Amino acid sequence: MYRPTEAELAILKLLWQRGPSTVHDLHATIGPARGVGYTTVLKTLQIMTQKGAVSRDASRRPHVFTAAVERSSIEGGMVSRMVETVFGGSVSNMMARALDDKPTSPEELAELRQLLNRIEGEDR
Repeated sequence: MYRPTEAELAILKLLWQRGPSTVHDLHATIGPARGVGYTTVLKTLQIMTQKGAVSRDASRRPHVFTAAVERSSIEGGMVSRMVETVFGGSVSNMMARALDDKPTSPEELAELRQLLNRIEGEDR
């Protein structure tokens, strides 16, 4: 299973948000935010291409990169790994920590209640 590095995840997030992009497009956002150069973004994309995380359209100049992995797959894998490694498999401990550490809006709490109600309804 593909586990993106922090730098790879930053690139994937942009590709999921923007769609196909050039190195220049990605660097314009990532470079200033992360303090990395153009060649670093390019090298990371080359590595991600080798890993199968992005695809490269070499028929166009400049080359255009597209995410080749689904956001839900990466998020699910990362959450599952975190629940196991950090919280000993306890989803409730993870949720308690998340809710204790960051202010939660009334809208977010309502969404969580709806999610819990739906999950409870599916279990019956």
